[in-house]
Amino acid sequence: MSTAARTAPPLQWSLVVPVKVLARAKTRMSAAAGRHRQDLALAVAADTVAAALRCPRVRDVIVVTDDPLPAAELTSLGARVVPDEPDAGLNPALVHGAGRGRELSADTGTGALSADLPALRPDELLRVLDAAALAPEAFVPDAAGIGTTLYTARPGVPFSPAFGRDSRAAHRARGARELLLPDIDSIRRDVDTPADLQVALDLGVGPRTAAVAARLRTAAPG
Repeated sequence: MSTAARTAPPLQWSLVVPVKVLARAKTRMSAAAGRHRQDLALAVAADTVAAALRCPRVRDVIVVTDDPLPAAELTSLGARVVPDEPDAGLNPALVHGAGRGRELSADTGTGALSADLPALRPDELLRVLDAAALAPEAFVPDAAGIGTTLYTARPGVPFSPAFGRDSRAAHRARGARELLLPDIDSIRRDVDTPADLQVALDLGVGPRTAAVAARLRTAAPG
């Protein structure tokens, strides 16, 4: 191995985070969250983006959303926000955001990260991204072993996410490398249900999610 190869800097990444219009977000939390449901959805997305931006391997976070409220909040954190111009579903939105990221930094890897990771740890994300840099395409399955929380493609590799029903199987079928590193629970624990939220709280969530969760506990019947 040449000296240049040994001293090459770690690959940097642009991460695309899709954020739903808040009125349609976290519907499975409706009974538990009540009038705080949209606040919870925004808090979870903001904590996810904030943690991703603190990861040393992340150069940019590209948020794809058509909702002006999360657009303003996430821009204030340092994310770049683009509208969902394709308006054709999740994967086209991710490809659109990835195209913007590659325009900004053609030499970075590109990833699609779930917006539902309020316990995300920057150090865990760093280890995962370094592992992802060793494969043309890679992904992290969710804690249930059915979905996907992160999909990545190296520079120059077509960005072809397959989120949706049984996305773990879909990404494996496309030849993406499955990353099952130890101690990356914060990247695998997406929050869709009250039970998911409780597990994330036990892991330790970001401050915005913690504040809304406290309001939920206060509002819960005794």
